[in-house]
Amino acid sequence: MNRKPFNVLVLCTGNSARSILGEALFNHLGGGRIRAFSAGSRPTGTVNPLALETLAKHGIPLPEARSKSWDEFVGGDAPQIDFIFTVCAAAAGETCPIWPGHPTTAHWGIADPAHVEPLEARRAAFEQAYAQLRERVEAFVKLPLASLSTVEVRDAARKIHAEASA
Repeated sequence: MNRKPFNVLVLCTGNSARSILGEALFNHLGGGRIRAFSAGSRPTGTVNPLALETLAKHGIPLPEARSKSWDEFVGGDAPQIDFIFTVCAAAAGETCPIWPGHPTTAHWGIADPAHVEPLEARRAAFEQAYAQLRERVEAFVKLPLASLSTVEVRDAARKIHAEASA
């Protein structure tokens, strides 16, 4: 029985760094079971070059990456989202749109690498954000998503974050 891929939306305020990393990781590690997107509440309009550099370093190109508003995912033409992950505290605390289909949501807070100085420290911060997101995404994509209830998926996603943060 083939199921359509689960749609994941990774949210952050600016949609330029962490959410871009998350989108790429879900698409790469999802093995065709997951189709990921990213967006922001107040998108910067540009993708941080170090996000793309970090992904390329790990063999995960994302040439179609772009910084976009979460408004793209609430209209009639938007894909039905199954799971939403916020990766920054600001996006987690904002009043979100009402998502069609009421997707399962979880917060995976990752420190913002975009404003770390100097440049070499920023590169290291991007590597750390990448590693933290990869650990969480790897654990999530191993879940038997098709057989779990929304509450079970939500609880598992929260547990993944708690264990990775410990």
